Amino acid sequence: MSSYRAPRDCPVCSSRLETTQLGCPHCGTGLVGHFAPCDFCGLDDADLEMLKVFLASRGNMRDLERHLGVSYPTARARFDDLLRRLGLAAGGPASGAGTADAAGRASAAAAEADRLATLRALAQGDLDVEGARARLGKA
Repeated sequence: MSSYRAPRDCPVCSSRLETTQLGCPHCGTGLVGHFAPCDFCGLDDADLEMLKVFLASRGNMRDLERHLGVSYPTARARFDDLLRRLGLAAGGPASGAGTADAAGRASAAAAEADRLATLRALAQGDLDVEGARARLGKA
């Protein structure tokens, strides 16, 4: 019998699903009720592996970087994304379902684009240091 990972969110409305039934594959016993959700059960295999490596290395981000074969900032970003999906980061879950969350991400992306444009203009000589500081809000 194939075993599938249970979905975490409702495919219709994107709300968090709750476990209401458990069954024993050996004897057929079934339990019906409301059971506490498992935050980690909805993670894909790559996220679970990353979490295992992080825990096994006692939180050493450099070990995670080496395991993933990526740079430190990339490893950190992936781990931060994992924390958001688990609801453990300041940004909360990254489900994409909330319009406020999407608006916040769009605003952050726009701010980052403005920052990069300011730094490019400074590097190309189109903007002086004081002008760049003013644009970056550090005047």
